[in-house]
Formats: sequence, structure tokens, C-alpha cells
Amino acid sequence: MENAIRAFLTYLERERGASPETIRSYRSDLRQFLEFVCQEKAETPASLTPVSIDEGIIRRYLAWLGMKRQKKSSQARKVSSLRSLYAFLVHRNWATYNPAQAVRTPRKAKHLPVVLTKDEANRLMEFPGQAQGVKAVRDWALLETLYSTGARVSEIVALDWKDVDLDEGLVRLQGKGNKERLVPLGEMAIQAIQAYRDRVPPRLTIEENGQVRPAPLRIPVFRNLRGGRLSARSIERIVKHYAQRLLRGRVSPHALRHSFATHLLDEGADLRVIQDLLGHASLSTTQKYTHLAMDQLMAVYDQAHPRAKVAPPDAVALPSGGA
Repeated sequence: MENAIRAFLTYLERERGASPETIRSYRSDLRQFLEFVCQEKAETPASLTPVSIDEGIIRRYLAWLGMKRQKKSSQARKVSSLRSLYAFLVHRNWATYNPAQAVRTPRKAKHLPVVLTKDEANRLMEFPGQAQGVKAVRDWALLETLYSTGARVSEIVALDWKDVDLDEGLVRLQGKGNKERLVPLGEMAIQAIQAYRDRVPPRLTIEENGQVRPAPLRIPVFRNLRGGRLSARSIERIVKHYAQRLLRGRVSPHALRHSFATHLLDEGADLRVIQDLLGHASLSTTQKYTHLAMDQLMAVYDQAHPRAKVAPPDAVALPSGGA
């Protein structure tokens, strides 16, 4: 079973062009399942084979996850990982059928994605720009880039200076499946990135002994204070830090992506254009923003309109008089 998982992960990386984050997620899910099966069957990973797995043990695995109070969304992702693994194994004739196909996916709780108002987004972008330190200028550029491009965190992590054209106002993002796309930068994002580049020149690297040497070709745009590439977790912490101080709520980098798409839609942008900007393979993925915009509209209406809520029956005053 270990060899089967290893072959599947290699296939994802080399043939499907999956991102390191995607591969890491699959590896974690499948390793956890493998550990559960080994304990249940009292076998070692080396002795376990793909054909020894059936839908019954997958259902018991889900029940075990439920006892551990794992979110429904996490359970659904783990079932999806098993389905993808076995689809690969069946195609390679390493398994006769896909046992995960017969297991019902746990229903995810529906949560409306967090979307900032335009005023909140503007305040968040301006907040770090009020300071003068290198870290504040970097954070300002980071927030502006996230909101201006609607990029995924993984795309921002992988962004190099060679992918940024400030003269043309474009960035080249590498999305899922190594698919590249060009996305415009807004004027405010260009200003923020330019200010950051002026403070931290990307073309030179200063060594510990004080000597200056040319930087390598792949120079990350967003670097930590030691000069290394910012991680996804670091970017999440930065966004959360400013959002908590300013908006008093938890805002993730993905919320800025949601806000980017929703605000474009509010201003009349075509759904196909938004699909291209977000790097969605399917238009149906982008269409969720039309529902999101309508949900927001209804929420504002229900909260603000004086006759949005029905009064209790005994509070309704019937008009007097005849017809």
C-alpha cells in the first residue's frame, strides 16, 4: 500500500502538475488512513495491499474521524483523496474497483464565505501603509497584491520578481496544474510594490560578511526578514494580524480572494473575465460568487429595510372601514 501511495503522489506531481501544497495534503490524508487501517487490521504498511481495502473499513474510518470531532469538510476531503487514489490504482490495474466510490461523502456545513465590504478592504489596504518600517511596507505590498489580483496564497508564495512587470501593470501567476495566467495590477498595488522594491532591492543579496553579490534568478517577491521566501502560514498570520487590529475579525487571505471576485461582480464585470482572473478551470466554480453577491444583498435588505421582517400576528393592525 505504501508503494501504491508513493506512485500516486509521483503521478500527481509529474503528470498532473499538482502544487506542493496539494501533494502535501494528499500525503497527509492517505498516511492517516493507512495508519488507521494498519491498527484496525493489525498489519504493517508493507504487508497491506490495495485490494485488502473495502468500503466497510472506509466507513469505519469516517466514524473514527467523527469521534475525533473532525470537521465535515475535512472528512469529505479525505474521502475525495481516497477516491482519487483508487481511481489511479484501478486505471493501473493495481485494484479491481474503487471502494471509496460506494461511500457517501459527508455533507459539508454551508458557511457563507467572509467577504469584506469595499470600505473595509480600503481600510485594510491603507493600514500597514501608515507605518514606515521595511516590514510595514512589505505587508502593505502583500495586502495590495492579494486584493488586487485575487491570487491564491500558494500563488503569492511562488511569486518571483521575474513574474512582476510594474511598467505594464501585470503579474504572471502559476495556478493549479502549473497553469499560468496574466493578471492586471491596480494602481495602488503598483505603488505599494514599487515602494517595497525601493526599500528592499531584489537584484542584490547582502551576505553576512557585508559583501554584496548578485541575487539568483528566482528571487521571491515577498521575503521574510531573513531574506527567505514567505510561507503560506506566514502570509496568513500577516493578514490575520492587520485584520484583527483593524476589523476586529478573522480575515484570511482567501477572504481577500472572495472580496476581489465579489467586488468585481458588483461593479458589473463579466463572469467569464472573473473566471480567467481567478484561474478557475470551470465557470461553475466562479458562479458561486453570483450566489454570494445575492446572499449579501438579501442580508443587507433584511437588516436595513423597515418592512423586511414579518410582524407577529397579534401585532398586525388590520385597517378599519369598508371596502
